[in-house]
Amino acid sequence: MKITVNGEEKQFDSGFTIADIIAELQLENRRYAVEVNLEIIPKSEHNQHALCDGDRVEIIHAVGGG
Repeated sequence: MKITVNGEEKQFDSGFTIADIIAELQLENRRYAVEVNLEIIPKSEHNQHALCDGDRVEIIHAVGGG
């Protein structure tokens, strides 16, 4: 299935969840927020939120600096 992640179209297996994408992008230990089709998805739902073909996912993660 095709999903757009941060403006880039990617191919994933069906049944992929937000948690799977976070793991693939190696963001597990970072602070981040996820939006799917313009709706913010609480972190408590990331393991259960299965993505569908054509979904648009935006992942914003904090970057430290000074």
